[in-house]
Amino acid sequence: MSVLVVGSVAFDSVETPFGAAEEVLGGSATYFAVAASYFTPVRLVGVVGEDFPQEHEALLRRHGVDTAGLARRPGRTFRWRGRYGYDLNEAHTLETQLGVFADFAPQLPPAYRTTPYVFLANIDPEVQLQVLEQVQAPRFVACDTMNFWIEGKREALLATLRRVDYLLLNEAEARALAQEPNTIRAGRRILQLGPRAVIIKRGEYGVLYLTPQSCFFAPAYPLEEVFDPTGAGDAFAGGFMGALARNGALDAAAIKRAILYGSAMASFNVEDFSLRRLTRLTPAEIEQRVAEFQRFVTIEEL
Repeated sequence: MSVLVVGSVAFDSVETPFGAAEEVLGGSATYFAVAASYFTPVRLVGVVGEDFPQEHEALLRRHGVDTAGLARRPGRTFRWRGRYGYDLNEAHTLETQLGVFADFAPQLPPAYRTTPYVFLANIDPEVQLQVLEQVQAPRFVACDTMNFWIEGKREALLATLRRVDYLLLNEAEARALAQEPNTIRAGRRILQLGPRAVIIKRGEYGVLYLTPQSCFFAPAYPLEEVFDPTGAGDAFAGGFMGALARNGALDAAAIKRAILYGSAMASFNVEDFSLRRLTRLTPAEIEQRVAEFQRFVTIEEL
């Protein structure tokens, strides 16, 4: 089954203690789409400027991403510049140039409106609501958010949360949204805002999955070298949603297995800058890493 992602397509300039990359392909929808493409067809909705190279769009199409929803507008493509210190869980934004993304008002192609799996990437919650008005009876809807929207557009975000199945966000965002310093209690409070489940991304400390009835924890993959965490959360979401769509089931076991696929895709993502590692993966590598994750979380009875 197909997955629809609505989010940013951008140019990133990133500095970490282990290197730097200038004006490389980035954006939440881009990372999501490439990660999800290893499991299921992906439909992407975003906007780029006149300066967006055709080869970047061709890369997406080579991965089976339908780019009919990628609009080109006069102006410059969204740009983000950031720096990471040795604490790779925290990005320091140095510059943001919204360009054509400032007026992003997604119009879904007719064929996209019946897509069964929908992911609303980290964009203005008012825009997320616009997308929800256009989709028709989706089977599963998940969204992401960030502190900027939590603080600046809380009411619109709360309206979005009442209409989605799952919310994905990082630990600091969960605490800010719930106004609760304890992560578990924050997750429980968020569940009261509308979503059926919450997935809290904790970077190198793994992923926490909460429903009203259960709690599940998946570790992060123990990498010896991490180059760039940019897009890791979006790669996680792509692996998670892609695996769900491929499987077709939404029971507890399918969700937990999809979380392991998401964690695997995030771990590959941080092994190089931009989408370099994601674009050269093989299905065998993905399955091998997921099998390793399963060994991490399995305890045989003594």
